[in-house]
Amino acid sequence: MKRILILLACSAFGTCLFAQKKPVKTSGNPIFQGWYADPEAIVFDNKFWVYPTYSAKYEEQVFMDAFSSSDLVTWKKHEHVLDTANFKWAKKAVWAPSITKKDNKYYLFFGANDIQSDQETGGIGIGVSDKPEGPFKDYLGKPLIDKFYNGAQPIDQFIFKDKDGQYYLIYGGWGHCNIGKMKPDFTGFIPFEDGKLFKEITPQGYVEGPYMFIRNGKYYFMWSEGGWTGPDYSVAYAVADSPMGPFKRVDKILKQDPKVATGAGHHSVIKHPQTDDYYIVYHRRPLSESNGNHRVTCIDKMEFDANGLIKPVQITFEGVKSNPIK
Repeated sequence: MKRILILLACSAFGTCLFAQKKPVKTSGNPIFQGWYADPEAIVFDNKFWVYPTYSAKYEEQVFMDAFSSSDLVTWKKHEHVLDTANFKWAKKAVWAPSITKKDNKYYLFFGANDIQSDQETGGIGIGVSDKPEGPFKDYLGKPLIDKFYNGAQPIDQFIFKDKDGQYYLIYGGWGHCNIGKMKPDFTGFIPFEDGKLFKEITPQGYVEGPYMFIRNGKYYFMWSEGGWTGPDYSVAYAVADSPMGPFKRVDKILKQDPKVATGAGHHSVIKHPQTDDYYIVYHRRPLSESNGNHRVTCIDKMEFDANGLIKPVQITFEGVKSNPIK
């Protein structure tokens, strides 16, 4: 009898008065606790992964943690996936990881030691592992890049796979960005036709933090502008027909919101492998913080207009809804 009365009530009012609507769960921002910056987001084996910089004093930046999720909402921490104990040449300032999977191996690129000249030891290195959670061991036994080419400090590396399977390393601080064509075994670089190992592709406004992806045959090149300790750190982009450019700045699409957070920048992008949903993963500084290293990792939706241009991203406290890979 009770069930019949409930069904009659549902029928009479069009909706069931007794059915409680479950709240929609979101990731929230930040997506995990702790001071983390420069996040590299990627999908491996039907899971979302984020590899960030541990945001602390340079001397304390001697390891990297990673985080994985099946739905973009709940994240699992994997501690010390990379540690300088496994890299004799890396001593501090381990920054801005970028990772790729090739031939069933995982290659994690990172910057270390914050070198200021060609005479110092450090630069961009590679760790290798059989698993995305590491541990990553020194692949080369030395830095991959340890010199300044075209004025670019060897930091903020991004490993990019082109449509033809060719891998490129895009990197650079100090307002200069280089691209190099990687050898198939990742031990070095293939010279370009002019004999040079690196071409400069620096667009207007570029400071650091390069990122590239392909959508509808176009190459979207993104980077960070402003100073990383300041409120106006931000992300801009360009679009071209080739990973070499030329890249003409289109617009700024990620920046601070004085009501939410400051210093929103140094990002990466996830495309859901089964849908056309894009997400931007980035760091920002809570309004309550003034310490430059107090940065947190966040995620928000990234959308495109009818012409394929990226719409300005609204940074939120809510983050994104669950979107598991089926």
